[in-house]
Amino acid sequence: MKNSSVLINSIYPADSGIKYILKLIILSAFGSLLLALSSKIQVPFWPVPMTMQTFMVFIIGMTYGFTFSSYTLVSYLMLGAIGLPVFAKGGGILYLTGPTAGYLYGMAIAAAVIGFLADRGYAKSYLKSLIAIFIGTVIIFALGVGYLGSVIGYDKALAGGLYPFLLSEAFKIALAISIVPTISKLTK
Repeated sequence: MKNSSVLINSIYPADSGIKYILKLIILSAFGSLLLALSSKIQVPFWPVPMTMQTFMVFIIGMTYGFTFSSYTLVSYLMLGAIGLPVFAKGGGILYLTGPTAGYLYGMAIAAAVIGFLADRGYAKSYLKSLIAIFIGTVIIFALGVGYLGSVIGYDKALAGGLYPFLLSEAFKIALAISIVPTISKLTK
């Protein structure tokens, strides 16, 4: 069944069989590459560097939909777990248990939730895109700060893992909601 609510299906239609599996592999690889590159675009902060990863999570969720964004983020985490340097400061299984692990898992869940909402047409409207991406942002920071707080204390986690990023996240949200609905409208 074709889901025309998601941008990627307008650009790359493949609904079943080998073409669908190939689409899944290509999109997961491409999305993982974009996430890895976006993790290297960073401004140093402690204990978590500010990167463009959350922006890519927003874009992947809104353009790929639930299934493809979920596979992409799981693939990304698996690539990092086996040691490929896809995370902000490298790779390896320790990243999935270290202080930043909550943000990584939060990104995977956020992409799935944003993708789920995109499948329901949220990527076509600026307001609905804002709602979907805001929910995704809350998920990322709730899990990230929650886990980081269990490691370094919640006051420090808020001070170092949330407050410094509020302005940059607002910028990333605004950028994402200006891009995806506009492209969706142009592809009609």
